Amino acid sequence: MNNGNVIGDFCTQTADILSFVGWVVTLIKIAIPILIIIFGILDFGKAVTGGDDKTIKASMKTLGIRVIAGLVIFFIPSIVLWVFGLVNSYNSMTADFGVCQTCILSPWNCKVKSTTNY
Repeated sequence: MNNGNVIGDFCTQTADILSFVGWVVTLIKIAIPILIIIFGILDFGKAVTGGDDKTIKASMKTLGIRVIAGLVIFFIPSIVLWVFGLVNSYNSMTADFGVCQTCILSPWNCKVKSTTNY
């Protein structure tokens, strides 16, 4: 039965969705570094076989931009949840926020079952 605190139980009620989002985020965190390495190897391979110094410098710059973008993408979920954690420390929903944090950052530990009765 619903206890009237719908907003306070948001993370618990949406744990299945948050777990799915967590798995997607985890796959992206794994795929981005692999893609950066693959594209970096391909770019440097082309630059080295071309033998032009300008091409090598350009591929080095491109790799640097890709690494920075990869790091930003890798850390965005953690940074967003950290900011929400700072805001949440002033609120009474700390336990429910822990469910959100666990389900998004480590979905394999998300063991909450939503019990919503309408």
